[in-house]
Amino acid sequence: MPHTATPRLAAICIALCLGLVQVSPLAQSGNGAPKKVRLNQIIEQFEQDKPAFANEHWQFISIEHTMVLEAYAKAMAGLVPPKGERPKLTPIVRIAPSADEPFRYAVKQALDDGALGVILPDVKTKEEVMRFVSAMRYPQQPGSKYPKPEGDRGWGPTGARRMMGGLTDLEHHMKADVWPLNPDGELLAIVMIETREAIKNIHEILKVPGLGGAIIGPADLSLALGSGNPAPDVNSAAVEQATATVAKACVELKKLCGSFGNPDVNKRIAQGFRLVPFPRPSK
Repeated sequence: MPHTATPRLAAICIALCLGLVQVSPLAQSGNGAPKKVRLNQIIEQFEQDKPAFANEHWQFISIEHTMVLEAYAKAMAGLVPPKGERPKLTPIVRIAPSADEPFRYAVKQALDDGALGVILPDVKTKEEVMRFVSAMRYPQQPGSKYPKPEGDRGWGPTGARRMMGGLTDLEHHMKADVWPLNPDGELLAIVMIETREAIKNIHEILKVPGLGGAIIGPADLSLALGSGNPAPDVNSAAVEQATATVAKACVELKKLCGSFGNPDVNKRIAQGFRLVPFPRPSK
């Protein structure tokens, strides 16, 4: 081997040791080019313009409407992969506090426990999203390519390292950042859109750097829009119109979009939805 190649070989070896180079086999994308194998399957699917289906690519775990945490703990424990592998399903946790309540502690706990995405309920403004993204990020160190929004997440990722396949502290730190702000990040900050104010502010909300996407809560949205009958009507014309508004904004701004409402998956995918909280429809 020529002597001049030695420094380059050394650099590659260091990168491999730090986990900065993927050593897993690369699958082929539709155009024949290799696709990037990621820890977070939702991001992986989105980067190929493919939908990510619940129970196939990711698992939705909610603690918003319950005080019984046994099901949460069981679900998270069942997703921890063998060392060196990624979770079979990407864990996405909806926390209990809403955006107008103190939520930083809940975001930290979910991430430290191994969530690769956090859903924040009832977001209405860009200021709430800025605080959310900051809660998802560690403080950026000198020389960071992506210093803003500043992170304020505390350090204690014991469960997170296990969920990421047994990474070291350094390897974890390199991956534990929000996508798409950091293209190599594996964490998703997802907001719930549930009110008239959120629909009005949807473009400002989605433009916050570090936000990965939005998911519509159609029951609360129905009540907020006054289209209940009198209970929530998730298929009302008002909800459908608002859903179309959010979908259009997500497509325009290249953000993930989903809805817990009408499980007409093919219709939602045609609208541009790529975060699907339902199983893949049978052919």
